[in-house]
Amino acid sequence: MAKINYDNRRFLMLSSSSGAPAETIFYYFQRDDVVWGHFEGGVVRYGNLIAKVDAEGVLDLRYQYINTDGDICTGTSLSTPEVLPDGRIRLHEEFQWTSGDYSHGQSMVEEIKE
Repeated sequence: MAKINYDNRRFLMLSSSSGAPAETIFYYFQRDDVVWGHFEGGVVRYGNLIAKVDAEGVLDLRYQYINTDGDICTGTSLSTPEVLPDGRIRLHEEFQWTSGDYSHGQSMVEEIKE
C-alpha cells in the first residue's frame, strides 16, 4: 500500500513545458493502489485520468481530455511526489503525449488546501 493517499485531494497546475495553463485543477480519488480523477480549466474543457500508485506514492498515469478547440488529447505520465513542509503534495511529472506531436516534457502540480 502506498505511503501517500491521494483520495479527495485537489491539485493546481504550477508549470508545464507544454504550456498548460495554471487554471487547470485536478481532482484525485484513490482506492487501494488505484487512483482516478478528473480535471478542467484553462484550455481543458474536461479531462479524466487513471493511475496505479506504488509503495512510494509514484503514479503511473494515463490521461485524456478535450480542449477548447474540440481536440481530444491523450498521454502518459510518471508522477513523483514531494511532500512539502506543510504536508501538501507536489507532483513532479514526466509526461509523453500519445496524440498530437507525441512530444514529451515535464510539468508540476501542487495540492490546493481549503
